Order: sequence, then structure tokens, then C-alpha cells
Amino acid sequence: MEETATVKHPLNLEGVEIGKVVDFDPATDQLYPFNLTASNTELSPEVLADTAVFSDWISGHLAKANARYGIGGYDEHRTIYARSHHFDSGEEPRRLHLGVDIWGPAGTVVYNFYDAIVHSFKFNDHYGDYGATIILKYEINGQVFHALYGHLSLNSLAGLKQGQKIPKGSAFATFGIPEENGHWPAHLHFQLIFNLYTAKGDYPGVCQFSKKAGFLLNSPDPSAILKHTFKAALI
Repeated sequence: MEETATVKHPLNLEGVEIGKVVDFDPATDQLYPFNLTASNTELSPEVLADTAVFSDWISGHLAKANARYGIGGYDEHRTIYARSHHFDSGEEPRRLHLGVDIWGPAGTVVYNFYDAIVHSFKFNDHYGDYGATIILKYEINGQVFHALYGHLSLNSLAGLKQGQKIPKGSAFATFGIPEENGHWPAHLHFQLIFNLYTAKGDYPGVCQFSKKAGFLLNSPDPSAILKHTFKAALI
């Protein structure tokens, strides 16, 4: 997930101080890289079919690694979405992940990394969906883009208003429990989006593999933001 000197990120963040997304101390905290592709044979249909078992699988790996969070998923072709009909679309199901997942306990605080306004929010209450979702709008160095925060607690939506200012460093949301986050193990789906088109409170976080190029162009690698939270721990 690290950028290299030969690859220019489509976001222009030059000279801008980016804040944290979650609490993390690189000196003491560990970050565990999750692989949720078909190559991970531990992810049996039995594990994926039961949210409690899947949650135990996630928390067990974090505990074994003594890691505060798990991370991963950008541009990852995942078979885990077969657990929900929400990702079945026509002849080709949606399987390519467009954001980064940060896995951690329900109630984990989410912070805004830069001054923003609320674009939209929604409770996407379907099995396998985002659950409680907030989209913030940013303008940095003259460039407008959005960040989608998915799988939040329902309480995170309380009192929000479209156009509301969310200052940098604000604790504005928390990770939701499965009943509020689309029935997933507790985590944050963090995705950058240039053009939302007509979407409000929702935008695909998983696309069909055949449409990969266009979707990845519109949703660039979030490591440009997250590397400021996780420092050298981000791989």
C-alpha cells in the first residue's frame, strides 16, 4: 500500500498536514495485514456464513498478533462477498474492493483527517451493506474529493446535517456493531471518491472486476491519507 517515488498519486496533498483517522501509536501499536482473497483458505463458507464466527476469526488473528487493528483490501479481489446477495449483479458479481478496511473493536473512535463538510449520510440497512454511512466532502489544494466512512454505529448519524462543518481532528463517528454495520465484524470501510455523480449516503465499495479500471480511477488508494495515521506500520 505504500507509494513509490515512481508513482504519482492522483491526490495533490503537497504541503498539507493530514490528521489521523483512528488512534494509533506507531511506537507501541501493531497493525495486522489481512488477506481476504480466495488464497486465504481459512475463510471457509462456514466462517463467512456466520457473522459471530467471522468476528471471532478477525479478533482471534488480531489477538494472536497483538495488533490494535487489522488493515487491507484496496484493489483486492475478494470472495468473501459471496456471503451476501447484495453483491450479486447480473452475470458478473461484484468482488473487487475499492477502499481500505480497518478492523477493530466496535466503538472505536473515527476522526476527521482534514476540515470537511457533510456531503450526505444514510443507514444502508441490508445484509452485507455498509450499515450506517457518512460521506464527507473535502477541498485540498483546489482539488475536491470525498471520503466515505462505512460500517459505523447508528449513533454516528445522530444530529448530522447536510453541509455541516466537521473540523479537522473531530471525533465524529465510531465503528458499529454488526446489527448496525451491515452484519460484518466491526471495522471501518474508508474510501476516497472523486465523483459521486448522484449518489448520496452511498457509493459502491465493491465493483465488478470488468469495471476495475474506471472505478479505481475514481476511487484512488486511501494510503495517501492513512499513512499519516499508521506511519511506518502501514504496509
